[in-house]
Amino acid sequence: MSFDYDLFVIGGGSGGVRAARVAAGENVAKVALAEEDRYGGTCVIRGCVPKKLMVFASEFSGMVGDARAFGWDIRPGAFDWNTFHDKLVAELDRLEGVYRNILKNNGVESFDQRAHVVDPHTVELADGTRKTAKHILIATGGRPVVPEFPGSDLAITSNEIFHLETLPESILIVGGGYIASEFAGIMNGLGVNTTQFYRGTQILRGFDEEARGLICDEMRKNGIDVRLETNVVEMAKDGDKVRVKATDGSEDRFDVVMYATGRAPNADDLGLESLGVARGRKGEIIVDAYSQTCVPSIYAIGDVTDRVNLTPVAIREGMAFVETVFKGNPTPVDHELIPTAIFTQPEMGTVGLSEEEAAAQEPIEVYATSFKPMQKSFAGGSQRVLMKLIVSQATRKVLGCHIVAPGAGEMIQLAGIAVKMGATKEDFDRTVAVHPVMAEELVTMRQPVRTA
Repeated sequence: MSFDYDLFVIGGGSGGVRAARVAAGENVAKVALAEEDRYGGTCVIRGCVPKKLMVFASEFSGMVGDARAFGWDIRPGAFDWNTFHDKLVAELDRLEGVYRNILKNNGVESFDQRAHVVDPHTVELADGTRKTAKHILIATGGRPVVPEFPGSDLAITSNEIFHLETLPESILIVGGGYIASEFAGIMNGLGVNTTQFYRGTQILRGFDEEARGLICDEMRKNGIDVRLETNVVEMAKDGDKVRVKATDGSEDRFDVVMYATGRAPNADDLGLESLGVARGRKGEIIVDAYSQTCVPSIYAIGDVTDRVNLTPVAIREGMAFVETVFKGNPTPVDHELIPTAIFTQPEMGTVGLSEEEAAAQEPIEVYATSFKPMQKSFAGGSQRVLMKLIVSQATRKVLGCHIVAPGAGEMIQLAGIAVKMGATKEDFDRTVAVHPVMAEELVTMRQPVRTA
């Protein structure tokens, strides 16, 4: 049977674009891709990239005080949202152009419209055009969701936070995950009176208990009103503000309320149900270790599968898909020991098991130190950092590494290589320290602080 394409990709985010580009660019397939919104997907347009730029912008407020403590005659100024936002929009436009050119230069035919699957080898575009393909790859990502309650329509999400016309004086951020906690730090750093509600007992559920506790403490020291075991009961418009009634009995007014309490896979209305493609409890597309659905010609990667919802993981899944389907090299996706950075303030980098997860698995030793880093200490600051290793008593392997510090994301990328390779505590000990840097503590901790 002859097809229009070897591969048709639905979704122009990082994972879909990478799979399309590699398959077409290495002359192994004739490829097309359809995207109904902006190329680059969540990460580039409304996620990692603009968020990190906002993190950079927000951190300058604290640098002024540090600089003066070091002898610089620098006067605090005001943050100009319009100046920043104009540059942000221009940068996102530039990056979208880069993604479009990547596809074009590698011979991928692109369609700027929605697409859905008609049968195992046919895709229908929004204009009614039908295209056939030997293989179909779904890479449609995910979206933020707001639970329904009285006044929930007044909330914005992480999609809209990048496009505020003016910087609010006050904001409530609801949620305790990394998105909510990151934006709490961002808005606080930009000078916004920031409150964060989380219904649980501690933010950043699933991460190391000691690390997330330190982050919460430091966020509060930085001026964020973090209210744990608190949720929204109802919201109502009150003039130009939003009146929020909370489960703790409080009632406050905010300029903006942002919800970051969860995301859902973009798998609806793709025609999957009629083909018998299996979906999970959250609506995710069920795939095997090779990203293949129960319909052999249809594959799915990235957040739409709800495996590990990180951009580098979607890219790695796209690469593994090309190896498996077009290069005759069956490549399962490795989701073990993925280094992760959380751009809270303070920043966190983590790889492997938390202390709690490791202790439930086997006997462990915990090596940890918390201290005031040289730069902040000299400037008179009270901020603390944490360096922590979780070690197996039986094998001596480092099962987890957790860093809470400025630049933790950069540090964990390198530490992640060692942990992924199976380095032992003695391997860390044999490594000569780089001095004076915060990360030297990772190789100088000699005695465990506790065992479990």
